[in-house]
Amino acid sequence: MGFGFYIVMAAQFFSALADNALLIAAIALLMNAQAPAEQIPLLKFFFTISYVLLAAFVGAFADAMPKWRVMLISNTIKIAGCAMMFMDIHPLLAYAVVGLGAAAYSPAKYGILTEMLPAAKLVVANGWIEGLTVGAIILGTLLGGALVHPATLQWIETLHMPALGPLLNSSIDPIVMFVGLLYIIAAIFNLYVPDTGVDHKPLHNNPIYLIREFSHCVGLLWRDKLGQISLAVTTLFWGAGATLQFIVLDWARVNLDLQLSEATNMQGVVAVGVAVGSVLAAKFVTLKRSPRVIPLGIAMAAGIMAMIAITNVSLAMLLMVLVGGLAGFFVVPMNALLQHRGHVLMGAGHSIAVQNFNENLSILMMTALYALLIHFGLSVNIVIALFALFMAGSMYLVKLRHEANQREYDSVALLDEEHQRH
Repeated sequence: MGFGFYIVMAAQFFSALADNALLIAAIALLMNAQAPAEQIPLLKFFFTISYVLLAAFVGAFADAMPKWRVMLISNTIKIAGCAMMFMDIHPLLAYAVVGLGAAAYSPAKYGILTEMLPAAKLVVANGWIEGLTVGAIILGTLLGGALVHPATLQWIETLHMPALGPLLNSSIDPIVMFVGLLYIIAAIFNLYVPDTGVDHKPLHNNPIYLIREFSHCVGLLWRDKLGQISLAVTTLFWGAGATLQFIVLDWARVNLDLQLSEATNMQGVVAVGVAVGSVLAAKFVTLKRSPRVIPLGIAMAAGIMAMIAITNVSLAMLLMVLVGGLAGFFVVPMNALLQHRGHVLMGAGHSIAVQNFNENLSILMMTALYALLIHFGLSVNIVIALFALFMAGSMYLVKLRHEANQREYDSVALLDEEHQRH
């Protein structure tokens, strides 16, 4: 893969590690402040909204300069959001600024893969970077859970740190400061990401032009026979995954009688499964065969439905590994296929921005709906059942659409043509 690829992975690891540890710290801050329960899933809503609102601009931004510089600027914005939380600005607003940095970071992070590597290595590269990202999610979630554990908070209290106005006036503040150091480590790695030498287009200064160009790219990818299938799958997956992150916390509390610091371990177990599934997909699924993994999305929905019957922690952990494994195995090939089609049709930065727009619009809608269901008092088991049925039905419809596309045009032949052309 080359040394530069591993530097990108290291930068991504520390940045994602900090994102997930900060999420748990933000949840703890909201719980300490006795905020309404629906504000917890809204953290993801506020984090994600920049992906949707700025989608027309971040792709062009990522393609306008070397990707390492985009990653460094974006990571600096994340540091600013972390600092806002440290200064007692409301967690929803502070985490929204972190999301702004993440929205700008993502097209550069994925786009640089298509600049560094040939199409034949994209599934393997995605397997590695998704596996590493999931590893960061596991460790970040577990780290966040350990940092907000009552024993850790009690130890922080014994240090008797002097409060400086809004600074260090809570036992969560030193935790947020520690997470800020993780972002700084990621920024240092960003400095060593190599310039790939790809020509960059100057950023157009007319926002109307950028919006029209972005709209054209969205339509282009949704009309593409392979692009629309991979985009539909990843859009559903990331919306579902973001919602499941909060469902698991509630499920662990209600069905398994676990506290927040213990429930985060269950999130980590899901991520372990995703990491294993991602690595297996990288090993066994080629780009040409990637559409064949679509039925695994239906199997994942069945695993989610089974959560309702589980009240034993050991069985719950096994089920979470299985659900995560199925998720990782089917989303990595779909992600690689989507990146390949996007790169061919419109360029790396623009295609990732289109992908982020759709996936994060799905996250906004699903997390907002989940917050609404919580607000109206639906039990977590009813929410799980509705969620699983929606996932299974949606994936089945995607499967039918792909089969119809194949009858209309041989998608495998389309990929073969692209391989010959490149």
